[in-house]
Amino acid sequence: MSVNYGVLKGTVTGHLRDADDDHYQILVQGGDTIFRIASNVKSSAPKAPSIVLFEERDALPTAFVSGVAALAPGFTKLPSTPGGLAIDYVRSGLVDTKTMTPVPPDATGTSKNDLKDTLEGAVVAAMAMAGSLVYAFGSRWGPEEGVPDQYFKFVPGNGVHDIHMNQGNGGGYTQDNGTYQDGALMFAYADGTWRAFFFAFQSQSFDTDAHGNPV
Repeated sequence: MSVNYGVLKGTVTGHLRDADDDHYQILVQGGDTIFRIASNVKSSAPKAPSIVLFEERDALPTAFVSGVAALAPGFTKLPSTPGGLAIDYVRSGLVDTKTMTPVPPDATGTSKNDLKDTLEGAVVAAMAMAGSLVYAFGSRWGPEEGVPDQYFKFVPGNGVHDIHMNQGNGGGYTQDNGTYQDGALMFAYADGTWRAFFFAFQSQSFDTDAHGNPV
């Protein structure tokens, strides 16, 4: 397992919609540390289909909400075990994989018909409403001492990626498989509302064994 799993809690301070084709980039202040969240809007795997499976929820279990609210700002490493805050799309009941649908990364029109539109709306609302928080479940990279962030140029480079299901992979991504280490992006707004986003790739399987490998 190569996923350095945990959750980032912080305040959104910036964003880039079109920094690259595969991700939406979000700048976050987590305590005394600056982070970048790289959230996939498209698969970068060489084989099609590249469109990401997506689900959004506006309600989460009370125990889960209380658990993340109690976290300190910044990145918290999580044990990949049941009964805590670690997310497992197949086992934890937080995600209904049967309702996940493919959503394009970017599409013509002004309606919220693609992932970039959806993320942009959530990010802009969080920045506009003081006291709102973002939670990014995924894998941390950095700090990269002396190396500026690729997009926002803060030093040292530091962030969270793998904001998607991290099991059921085949081929070259098998090394990332594991249970209770799935990613997600959640916004807790100061008015008490939530937007929780869950992502998976069409190349991944929801039928996995105890090690997160496809059955």
